[in-house]
Amino acid sequence: MSKIEVNTVAPQCGTTLTLGESGDTVTLGTGASQSGFGRTGTVDWNTTPKTAGTFSAVSGDGFFLNTSGGVITANLPAGTAGAIVSFADYAGTWQTNKVTVVPNGSDKIGSLNENATLNTEGQSVTFVFVDSTQGWINTMDSTSNVRGSPPFICASVSGSCNTLVTAPCSANHKIATFKGPGTFTVNSVSTCAANNVVDYLVVAGGAAGGGTAPFGGTNGAGSGAGGVRFFANPSTNPQGGPAGPRNAPAGLTVTAQGYSIVVGAGGAASGNAGNPGNVSTFSTITSTGGGGGGSASSPLSPTEYGRPGGSGGGQTGGSTGNFGAGNTPPVSPSQGEPGGNPSGDPKITGAGGGFMEAGTGPRVGGAGGGFQGFGSTGVPCGSYRYFAGGGGGASEPAPGAKAGGLGGGGAGGGSPGPASTGSGTAGTINTGGGGGGGTYVDCSTGGGGGSGIVIIRYKFQ
Repeated sequence: MSKIEVNTVAPQCGTTLTLGESGDTVTLGTGASQSGFGRTGTVDWNTTPKTAGTFSAVSGDGFFLNTSGGVITANLPAGTAGAIVSFADYAGTWQTNKVTVVPNGSDKIGSLNENATLNTEGQSVTFVFVDSTQGWINTMDSTSNVRGSPPFICASVSGSCNTLVTAPCSANHKIATFKGPGTFTVNSVSTCAANNVVDYLVVAGGAAGGGTAPFGGTNGAGSGAGGVRFFANPSTNPQGGPAGPRNAPAGLTVTAQGYSIVVGAGGAASGNAGNPGNVSTFSTITSTGGGGGGSASSPLSPTEYGRPGGSGGGQTGGSTGNFGAGNTPPVSPSQGEPGGNPSGDPKITGAGGGFMEAGTGPRVGGAGGGFQGFGSTGVPCGSYRYFAGGGGGASEPAPGAKAGGLGGGGAGGGSPGPASTGSGTAGTINTGGGGGGGTYVDCSTGGGGGSGIVIIRYKFQ
């Protein structure tokens, strides 16, 4: 190994000194530094990211600043003409945790002896020190935030009994099913906006059927099913079934965030007029709980009428016009139908309304909606699954209970007979079905409402 020790190397003639030949690499020894070569507007990037806290920048270097764990303060070096420093947002988090750039002593940043703030996602900046008048000037500023992005949605679910599975009808879609409260977390979204639109089915809790325990005298009415709002993309989830006409005009566009899911409980069983169901929500979509079924007393008072809700509760026997309205509050398309309105016979009670049908007579709950592609929960019928059936009205005298509507509606109580029961049957859990009414012979309670459900369908590959 050759070694040359000199203090100064000068050209033999002229003013140009050449080190090495074409194709050679000229390097400085480990720990050595250079001065006097000058710069042409570039920096040497330090690829070990700086994290939360304070550090001192060095002229000629670029720094990746990772603020995912907290804010960062960057102290600039003393300003000398031509000094250069660059900063880049390492994790795309400056909009959440900022970077504060602090000038040295009386140095200036853009003519002022003040700190500068970097708080734009994906930003990168380069500062060059010009003179004592302007100090550090930002010569390059990028906010394009060019990052890799998946072509589809990536999501997860949380909460007890909630699931995320590949759709049985499409290998390219996932189905998130919420049977209770939880969070639908969108971890990343597509660069193609159309791929960020999700299908949804939001079913509220069904109401309880009307009871007769305090009064007797006439039968209790069936309760209304929970309201239903849904969107199923016709191009990927054909909707030729009963629910098709109620399909929303557009799906929901999601962004990378957590969406709190509320699954409405069914109304609690009661000997009075049925308790209403509770709302279910996903993002901007809210479905209203079902309206309670009417109860009975003599004389009948408004507190015993069928009540409005997503679908309405049926009226009690011996009255007219006292059924509950559906689609309350109103949305379009409608989220449910009204309760049944029989002729006034004290032994014939109204049934609860379902998503697709009003309570039919006598005493049979209105049918819920039939759906494709939203998983296996619900009452099956052919290739469809049904949700939000109305509760059946009580029956006396009769050989047995009257049926609830297709989609989890509970049967109304029936008496007498060894196979009959005086109390109404509860709506099926996670269908939004309404509870059946109770009979006056046994002074019975109405059946409780079935809890709701929220289902989200999205493309993941």
